[in-house]
Amino acid sequence: MSRKVIEFDGVGKQYVLGTFGTGTLSHDLNRWWARVRGKEDPYLKVGEVNDRTKKGDSRFVWALKDISFSVEQGDVVGIIGKNGAGKSTLLKILSRVTSPTVGSIKVKGRIASLLEVGTGFHPEMTGRENIYMNGSIMGMTRAEITRKLDEIVDFAGVEKYLDTPVKRYSSGMIVRLGFAIAAHLDPEILVVDEVLAVGDAEFQKKAIGKMHDVANGQGRTVLFVSHNMAAVKSLCKTGVVMKNGGIEYTGDIESSVSHYLQIGNHSSEEKIIDRIKWKKPSITINKVVINGSEKAESTILSDQKTLEVEIIGHTDDPITTDVMLVFNNKDGMPLATFAPGHYYGNLMKLPAGDFHIRKTIELPKILTRGYLHVDLLMHHPMVEYQLKAPECAVLETQGFQSGFGSAMNQNDNGLIGLDEL
Repeated sequence: MSRKVIEFDGVGKQYVLGTFGTGTLSHDLNRWWARVRGKEDPYLKVGEVNDRTKKGDSRFVWALKDISFSVEQGDVVGIIGKNGAGKSTLLKILSRVTSPTVGSIKVKGRIASLLEVGTGFHPEMTGRENIYMNGSIMGMTRAEITRKLDEIVDFAGVEKYLDTPVKRYSSGMIVRLGFAIAAHLDPEILVVDEVLAVGDAEFQKKAIGKMHDVANGQGRTVLFVSHNMAAVKSLCKTGVVMKNGGIEYTGDIESSVSHYLQIGNHSSEEKIIDRIKWKKPSITINKVVINGSEKAESTILSDQKTLEVEIIGHTDDPITTDVMLVFNNKDGMPLATFAPGHYYGNLMKLPAGDFHIRKTIELPKILTRGYLHVDLLMHHPMVEYQLKAPECAVLETQGFQSGFGSAMNQNDNGLIGLDEL
């Protein structure tokens, strides 16, 4: 017999833009006086919907509003929606990183969360010490953690650095260790945000497989946030679609993904730069242009021969890098890649200071009509990522079959390799 392990009841989270608290002493006094009299907080009656694409008149914004749904034991729930929809805020409230402004959450079971790179880690402590600290926070005994230690270290692949302070770990190593801890310390509920996007392809595949084992083999409950619709569909059974801080749709994962792709999540006014999910702290990105447009939507014309990508920014430190683009279908399945650095070793060495990267991609002879969802990355292959922007642009292709371009070059991984002009 199934039982509810998570129940959201009218949960809302309100923020005040630009300030801490309510901004003034008079506001704080008004809130205190309302509590003394047993009245509702007067500032809960104001506030705008969390639509970050439009300038509002109020400083009060609802990051979440009227969130009510339940999750049963053993459910694998995909929470999907565009950037700023409220997904991460929802998981932070569930994980008790922050508290709701209104409403309540009932949770039955131990929660392990992986929300951001380095969440729950003390930078001065070693990897080993952080494993024991995280396990203790989850209520495990030292003996229980010790039994799991070898398995955690083997999965994370950081044995060489286990007794090194995590402040010296790369972001990818931190993600590996953080996920290994969260997945192996026997949580009843596993909460995973898009943080896996920081890991490399091998680790992402490994992590998805582990979540399959946790959910299906061990009957645990999983809440998974991702922009990769293929991963969501392969892992999850049900879906929750969020938009502007509210729940737009709930249902089985197939219908939830279809709904998400049809509700206009790709605003024609949204810019590519706004969809950067992660970058190194030492890098600043000022402008991103794909297909001649800074906007997240553009069109590949029927007589178009090339596709240009521009990235303008600044790096505090010298970096070795290259631009990689992955072109996916609407379900998140990769169709083609542009990766000259990975395939041919054509890398750029950028000195500290301002940079302007421009790449021209040769389109293939045949391109069918439809939509291409673009993932943009800056990386030093097999060493590090400097920027990740999953699903940062949607290209509507008018389709063509003509004489220009090179023949489609299918790589060993089955993808079409796009060359640089």
